[in-house]
Amino acid sequence: MFKGQSYAGSSFFEFLRADAPGLMPDFGGMDWTTVELPHGTTILTLLYDEGVLMAGDRLATAGHQVATRDIEKVFKIDDACLMAIAGAAGPAVEMVRMFQLELEHFEKLEGQEITFEGKANRLSFLLRQNLPAAMSGMVVMPLFCGFDHDKGRGRIYKFDITGGRYQEHDYYSDGSGGKDARNSLKKSFRSGMSRDDALRAAIEALMDAADEDRATGGVDLLRGIFPTMKLAGAHGIEEVSEAEIKRIYELLMEERRNR
Repeated sequence: MFKGQSYAGSSFFEFLRADAPGLMPDFGGMDWTTVELPHGTTILTLLYDEGVLMAGDRLATAGHQVATRDIEKVFKIDDACLMAIAGAAGPAVEMVRMFQLELEHFEKLEGQEITFEGKANRLSFLLRQNLPAAMSGMVVMPLFCGFDHDKGRGRIYKFDITGGRYQEHDYYSDGSGGKDARNSLKKSFRSGMSRDDALRAAIEALMDAADEDRATGGVDLLRGIFPTMKLAGAHGIEEVSEAEIKRIYELLMEERRNR
């Protein structure tokens, strides 16, 4: 039972902490360093002419073993924004759910949508609450992107474990294969690229990361497992179909074989 009226602000996290603390996800105060936990790996995001693209591979690892081959790492937060997760899978997924509730709770109480900057601030706040768990090894490294209707363009934020947020103006990638994906995007990215070119650049970056980083999963044609890719634009969120991803992947593989 809620105690009622103990918190009157617009933060769902603070409301839950005040009225029902037993329902709070709590990963702090424990030594997780001796336990092999599933970790998500490579995620990326880049701007294109109609908005922003976000993508992630599907592999989760526990130490040197495969934990799951088809984890989801890219999530729709609302009708304009996306979040991708790398790091400890359990706390990361809980943070996604809490972030979704934070924004929904704010809009119901305030009667208006929170600004893009406000959304990024809320995610920073949730990361700060996870800091005790992060110091025990339960690190969550999200990427946040979306279409900012006030500015009429796509935007990207990256974060550190303390909740620090930093705007990226072109692209960014994170996770164990993040550096390899960034090196790939550095060569293929250009301002104002089309949707098709953005999809191609993202798929190629994940291919390059999977080629160099053993914890990053590539396209698995045998099992029918493909990266998750979503787009955020002026008209909402679009999930890229597996058929389209497969078509672009096969074109890239053919080009590489010909080279």
